[in-house]
Amino acid sequence: MKWVTRSHVHVDRIACPWLISRFVDSDAEFLFVPKSRVVKTAGETGAIPFDAPEVELGHHNGRCSFETIIEHFKLTDPALLRLAKIVHSADVKADHDADPAAIGLEAIAVGYSLRFPDDQENLDRQFDVYDALYAWCRLQVSKEK
Repeated sequence: MKWVTRSHVHVDRIACPWLISRFVDSDAEFLFVPKSRVVKTAGETGAIPFDAPEVELGHHNGRCSFETIIEHFKLTDPALLRLAKIVHSADVKADHDADPAAIGLEAIAVGYSLRFPDDQENLDRQFDVYDALYAWCRLQVSKEK
């Protein structure tokens, strides 16, 4: 399936493709377009739009797109829910201080964007970061049991 979002990826637009690829659609193909073309591109290609204004899988009711996708697809993995708190805090400026790991994720996102301005290359390289962070979240959740 094709998925489309805004170009110039950052925290939520890296986290969402990682989540989609790992837990929703292992054959996902991602398209990156200017914000003004997301809905039109979705209509032209049949791609599912995400993390863009006025789309179902975007920011809603104080949630970032990562959280919206988790809710939409009814994902309940406790480690994913822990990761969602980090992504939310890193992505939603009003909640930047809500999770201590968020500042590090934000710094990593900025650094990768500077090093790899091509969205697809940035995405490909940062998936390892999210795999590692998810593994850490799994460890953290297991300690709470």
